[in-house]
Amino acid sequence: MDYEPPFLETYKTLLSVHHGDTRNDDDEISMVEERCDIPLIDVGRLDDEECKKQIIEAAKTWGFFQIVNHGIPQNILHSLMFEEMIDLFHRPFAVKSQEKFNNFLSASGYKWGNPSATSPNKLSWSESFLLFLSDMDKIHNNSNNLRSRVEYFGRRAAWLGERLSEILGEEVRMKSSYFRENCLENTGIFRLNRYPPCPAPLCSRLFGIIPHTDSSFLTFVYQDQVGGLQLLKDSHWLPLKPNPQALVVNIGDLFQAASNGVYKSVKHRVVCAEKEERKFTFREYKEQTHKDVKETGDKVGLPRFLISRNFHHHHLTTHQQQSI
Repeated sequence: MDYEPPFLETYKTLLSVHHGDTRNDDDEISMVEERCDIPLIDVGRLDDEECKKQIIEAAKTWGFFQIVNHGIPQNILHSLMFEEMIDLFHRPFAVKSQEKFNNFLSASGYKWGNPSATSPNKLSWSESFLLFLSDMDKIHNNSNNLRSRVEYFGRRAAWLGERLSEILGEEVRMKSSYFRENCLENTGIFRLNRYPPCPAPLCSRLFGIIPHTDSSFLTFVYQDQVGGLQLLKDSHWLPLKPNPQALVVNIGDLFQAASNGVYKSVKHRVVCAEKEERKFTFREYKEQTHKDVKETGDKVGLPRFLISRNFHHHHLTTHQQQSI
């Protein structure tokens, strides 16, 4: 199909350089076949003390949780996943990868694979469109449906991110105003990911996205019913059961650092499927600018060593290279 990126050719090139080495770094971590049920939290009652306790406990114990009554209608999510994303990703690869097409979408546009992959087992079998929420007005008028749905998801996730972060921040004595002042609604990245079918036996050796953690405070994820998202807990990979009514929320590296390890930024990955494609949407909740977060430690009363410019720059660069 002309819309698929040249994954197989890239894999063969990497394989020829590394002489057949496809062993993955995580091969020795055991796998649990059953899908796990992470905490499910009703965020329609965020002012309730019991709800706050559930959020804090999930962030400490799992680093992942699902939320329902999040305020994003099912028709918005369905249209985004099964209409707008299909329209984008099923365009010819030669068109998607053109700079002109990327400018049509604004932001940094289209990416595929893993640009930093130096061996076959580091190749991510996925493609994505990255949209900077601050540049949504640059999206072409012909994509009004895409723009309106991304903006709706983005605004609601920003509101949820602020409320959840305030609850989590209060537990570790962060200033309640910090997130409102530094993580603005129209900042951050909205990511549309597609994980194409991967032929056997490669589908058992490669990942849609290689194991990683996120560099944000929080990430909001909506996955289709095919699933494929897995998290690492107690040296076991646990597949997350898709819930069409829920968003997945995971703690990022910045929250783990800012909480001095109280909250867990958990390694996760997306596995490949032989016959089905998978689609995810992501909205990162992070700071407006990549400032020296060492100053943040001063503002919120945290130890200065927790977050430094080197920490932030290293993690930002690493995640931009690894994540799609």
